[in-house]
Amino acid sequence: MKYSIEKQERFAVLNLHDENLNSVVAPNLKSELVILSNEGVPNLILDLSDVKYVDSSGLSAILTANRLWKNLGSFVLTGIKHDTVRRLIEISRLDSVLTIIPTSEESKDFIILEDIERSLAAARE
Repeated sequence: MKYSIEKQERFAVLNLHDENLNSVVAPNLKSELVILSNEGVPNLILDLSDVKYVDSSGLSAILTANRLWKNLGSFVLTGIKHDTVRRLIEISRLDSVLTIIPTSEESKDFIILEDIERSLAAARE
């Protein structure tokens, strides 16, 4: 699996550099997601800019990330540039379950605002 991770204080961005998110790549991605969640990464952005094809194993890995970050903070899927990937997510109705934001920069802004809102809500309690 080819990928890069950019870690910041409030979030990490995992850029998948494979064209296929399939049964060959998905198990490694899931392992990396578990490691990041165990490290306490508060919010995750998964950037699929380079991904041209996703199969059911890939969707499972994406849902794993969504589940892992439900209790940690926020999970955002970004960089869906290819129609085949977009259509699969829409057909499987994951677009109604996942937070999908067009670009990595917009995703970072979204995460920061969500994190600030959570901090303010916790301070009020």
